[in-house]
Amino acid sequence: MLVFKFGGASVKDADGIVNLAKVVKKYDGNQILIVVSAMGKTTNALEKLTKAYVDQDDEVHTIFDEIKKYHYDIIEQLFDHSDAIYNDVANTFVEIDWVIEEEPHDDYDFIYDQIVSIGELVSTRIVSAYLNKAGIKSQWIDVRGYIHTDNTYREGIVQWDKTRASISAEIPSLLQKGIVITQGFLGGTSENFTTTLGREGSDYTASIFASCLGAESVTTWKDVPGVLNADPKFFKDTIKFDELSYSEAIEMTYYGATVIHPKTIKPLQNAKIPLLVKPFTNPGEPGTIIKENGRNEFLKPVIILKQNQALLSLSAKDYSFISENHLSDIFGMFAASQAKVNMMQTSALSFTVCIDFYEDRFKKLLKLLGQDFSVKYNDGLTLITVRHYSTESLNELKTNKIILMEQVSRNTIQMVVK
Repeated sequence: MLVFKFGGASVKDADGIVNLAKVVKKYDGNQILIVVSAMGKTTNALEKLTKAYVDQDDEVHTIFDEIKKYHYDIIEQLFDHSDAIYNDVANTFVEIDWVIEEEPHDDYDFIYDQIVSIGELVSTRIVSAYLNKAGIKSQWIDVRGYIHTDNTYREGIVQWDKTRASISAEIPSLLQKGIVITQGFLGGTSENFTTTLGREGSDYTASIFASCLGAESVTTWKDVPGVLNADPKFFKDTIKFDELSYSEAIEMTYYGATVIHPKTIKPLQNAKIPLLVKPFTNPGEPGTIIKENGRNEFLKPVIILKQNQALLSLSAKDYSFISENHLSDIFGMFAASQAKVNMMQTSALSFTVCIDFYEDRFKKLLKLLGQDFSVKYNDGLTLITVRHYSTESLNELKTNKIILMEQVSRNTIQMVVK
């Protein structure tokens, strides 16, 4: 039994969906569960729609119409106008209409999940319909009935016992009848509200299903030849890893490598299920395999960029030392604001921390911190992490950059730069 995950880039247009069907046909005879992300940049567009709705911007319906047009343009290239997919997609988009007709809810994260989740629901409807049209028997399922989470919106925490019970009770019999298509990134609460598992969380969805079903492997199909030592959009002469160990992959994703979601590896490691990262344009290529005893050969340093970072420096208003009690209070505020800490330093009178910048969460954090601490910050920064670094590689990375904070350990260096 195999689990495949196709990201947004692989289904960004009609040709991509046709290619997905060709890839799946190569595995005829296998039981396959397919996890699909929203198409292309749909998640970004739905985030823009969410913000416009919360701000009560006049552009709400214009943005929504553009999103619908993008999907219907793809459908028209794949299906006859009489096909049921038109109604299926229209009925799915109606869920957004229901939301934006009402006054905005106070909880931004709740609104975000109810709107942004529609991207995956629509994309999987289209993919499932096309596979059936292409003669590949498939069944669409709503992941929200299988992956159960708490009500931490935008960062849903999986309730594993309930999730495992739901998946193992129903999915094996469905797989005997044909391919199963479901959504990445999403979960459902006991109150039947939608949650998301964290940005780019479709890989994590695939690993949840794989671990619950005892899959032979998980393959995530990407627009790169495998796991590379750096992002080819920013660096030349990147190299591909043929193999990686689970532990090295966890380190890379922890520091922000976007080829795999950070939570993906652990469920697979626990079940000893290998993860393959392969190119969807050349499915015959070996890609990268991540497994228990994978070889880690670092012919070049691993370079990871995290953009859209903020650097905060905190000091107590009464000029007291930053003590363990202060740090306990600070981390409580970070947790309450769902702020992601990527790097930190402490001194006698200050605590400096680098975090992912999300405007709504950042405002909440500043309000909490401002009660007891003086806060200075810079945003629009980049965090560079280099594993297995060399002096030469560091000198190149530091050229023409202002380094605001730096940390060095035996295997890893991190720099917050402007």
